[in-house]
Amino acid sequence: MEAVCLILLYNYLEQNMLLEIVFQDIQIAFMFVFFIAIAWLLAEFKGMKDEMKERFGINNETLKLKLQAYERLTVFADRASLKNLISRTSSTDLTVLEFQLILLQTLRSEYDYNVSQQIYVTPDMWKAIGNLKDQNVYIINQIAANLPSQAPAIELSKRVLQYASNPNAELSGIVLDALHFEAKKIL
Repeated sequence: MEAVCLILLYNYLEQNMLLEIVFQDIQIAFMFVFFIAIAWLLAEFKGMKDEMKERFGINNETLKLKLQAYERLTVFADRASLKNLISRTSSTDLTVLEFQLILLQTLRSEYDYNVSQQIYVTPDMWKAIGNLKDQNVYIINQIAANLPSQAPAIELSKRVLQYASNPNAELSGIVLDALHFEAKKIL
């Protein structure tokens, strides 16, 4: 009887050990499959992220182009301010009419030089740039219309600078602030 009990005990222990070994093997296999699944999911998410970046044009080159556009438009807004426009344009030996035409041509050529930048900025930002140009054209034309066309150009310069010295008279400061805000959003 003892032999039978020992055999039964031996069989019982052997089965439990086999079950323990099988259970451990299953745990190891499960952990292995789990880690492979996690690695696969991470690779898939990275691929999806890269694909989305490419699809929406979000990459370093695009960001550089957008920032360069904001830089160029910042230079335009600064150069298009009435004070800077007058200071950069010589009015020696010119009449009001001649100086008016030079100021308008300078402003329009600066704008035309930067027109390609509109594809990199928001539509509202580009509209603000256009409004800046249009407002300054309007101001120059209005001030020049109140002066005799054959008067010396210095008269137009004085009046434009006098107008520009009033607080909030120029749109360029507002446009510059908007450009800085938009550029910071990109960064």
